[in-house]
Amino acid sequence: MKFLRVLLFFAFISLILFSGCAKRGMITGGPMDTLAPVIISSSPENYSVHFDKKDIKIVFDEYIKIDKLNQNLIISPPMNTIPEVTPMGFASKSITIKILDTLKSNTTYSFNFGRSIVDNNEGNPFTAFKYVFSTGDYIDSLKVSGNIKDAYSKKTDNFVNVVLYDATQFNDSTIYKEKPIYITNTLDSLTSFSIENIKEGSYYLFALKDQNNNYKFDPQSDKIAFYEKPITLPTEETFDLTLFKEVKKESAGRPSMTSKNKWLVPYEGDYKNLKMELLGNNKPIDFAFSKVPQKDSLHVFTPLAPMDSVTFRFKNKDYEKEYTIKTRQVKMQDSLKVSLNKSGSLDFRDSLQISTTTPVRKLAADKIQLIGKDSANVPFTLFADSLNLATTIHFEKKEKEKYTLTLLPGAITDFYGKQNDSIVSQLTTKAYTDYGNLTITLENTKNFPLIVQILNDKEVLTAFEILTENKPVVFNHLTPNKYFIRVIYDENNNGKWDTGKYLDRRQPEEVYYFAKEIDVRPNWEMKETLILPVPRE
Repeated sequence: MKFLRVLLFFAFISLILFSGCAKRGMITGGPMDTLAPVIISSSPENYSVHFDKKDIKIVFDEYIKIDKLNQNLIISPPMNTIPEVTPMGFASKSITIKILDTLKSNTTYSFNFGRSIVDNNEGNPFTAFKYVFSTGDYIDSLKVSGNIKDAYSKKTDNFVNVVLYDATQFNDSTIYKEKPIYITNTLDSLTSFSIENIKEGSYYLFALKDQNNNYKFDPQSDKIAFYEKPITLPTEETFDLTLFKEVKKESAGRPSMTSKNKWLVPYEGDYKNLKMELLGNNKPIDFAFSKVPQKDSLHVFTPLAPMDSVTFRFKNKDYEKEYTIKTRQVKMQDSLKVSLNKSGSLDFRDSLQISTTTPVRKLAADKIQLIGKDSANVPFTLFADSLNLATTIHFEKKEKEKYTLTLLPGAITDFYGKQNDSIVSQLTTKAYTDYGNLTITLENTKNFPLIVQILNDKEVLTAFEILTENKPVVFNHLTPNKYFIRVIYDENNNGKWDTGKYLDRRQPEEVYYFAKEIDVRPNWEMKETLILPVPRE
């Protein structure tokens, strides 16, 4: 008995100890759920024919949520009234689609949910689920596939609509006025596309970066890509589309007064050929204007004389617009401020610019001094850019040199007769060995001229050369960094890239990026041979 009591005592103590350890442990809840939801049933069944219902119910094996439906759901062909999808905002084991539009006869419809259906706990997406039905006797099964690239940028937009129009009913204005009959979308940053469940026939193929999601082309806001000829299905061919933004049409918005002497004018289109006329109290007045950096707007500078109203007249080719605006009492007044874009270290490929806050009326070169470390004057030339309120100072830079740039009082006289105070800036250059040199040889070129550009990892243009014949291109004194190469076929020989225009059936000028990253190092002589792709027909 004594032995039994001892045994029971130790068993009781062990039970307490193990129980305490269990209480201190963490409950893991088991392995994480990594599986996407599974469909148990659909009513009517997926891929039904002779479809005539108004409600569709889809049941899953677990609780799901609908996430970012507007970004993901693609209905082909598009409906005039968007169906109602429920529930939104809370978890459920089913979703219901309520069709609010009148369905077309003998048509295959596809509801592609993208990644909008996710499980409630872990957010695992039910990727690219499609519900398909036909109002006719069969499901259309043909498809069109291909790839999209941006005409100019290395990165292609995501969420690009790729659409088809019936070629037998298509004219130039269709894409501006009517919705397509088939549509897909490049979700999740993909550049490939596939439009499925298409019937046999002839179609025009487009891609749209559709900013207002109306499935129509708005040139002022949307990017477009188009395939030049109709495509006939069935086909095994894949199609490459180049997405571009057209030059905006001329459009002047209503001016607004931002200070006593400055107005903000929304303006889209060509700035260089813009002609303006201003009337103050119905009499012509002097004025100047500049472009607002990185915005489709202008700053218009007017005299400080009091005026009850100002009339703005805009003319650019065939475009004309006029506004008459009453002035208001504003305390703030824009005045002359002068700044330099560089101080201290100056790289060999840097440009030295003088910027002002008000338009320059007069630039006195004899009151601008550039002196080297030996106190000798350095020759320079000035290039004024009134549209951007900037003046560039060009001069030959030497290595290991110290420069002193001085703007004496009166070097700059602005639109209002104000002049700058004295400005002094010290600038130094490094040794040539602190930079790298790069020589590029191009193969498989189809024609000239070519624009060869050096871009940094943020796609900022660092250097460029125009190549008029088949010879190596040399870029000396590059700041050590990692670079990419972009090559442009300059078809109209104007020294810049030109975009396309749909109505003229003009594709943008061809641009090629080379995927290889070039690591330029100090005191290195690098040589690269780049092979251009086979020219498009």
